[in-house]
Amino acid sequence: MTLTKKQIKQLRTLGQKLSPLLIIGKNGITDATIKQADETIEKRELLKCQVLPDIGIDAKEAAQTLCEKLHAELVQTIGNRFVIYRASHRDDIDKIQLTRE
Repeated sequence: MTLTKKQIKQLRTLGQKLSPLLIIGKNGITDATIKQADETIEKRELLKCQVLPDIGIDAKEAAQTLCEKLHAELVQTIGNRFVIYRASHRDDIDKIQLTRE
């Protein structure tokens, strides 16, 4: 799934209000990190992450790795934080209604 410019703009707006729910620390991206990110993004569809400084990986690298592992789309990267999106398969959550072009 490729996001359009309008959809990215919509998701960036929603992502500004979020607090980081996943913090990537000195161990980097481990299996436990991926599992936690997968569970969180399945519940919320939009996930804001923070990369701690001086751990040997920057936010862009971490975002690319998580997006590949989770089959998600990168919405935005600013400084040491990034936002990713993946449509949920669950029916018991409020899904984000993306705009259409």
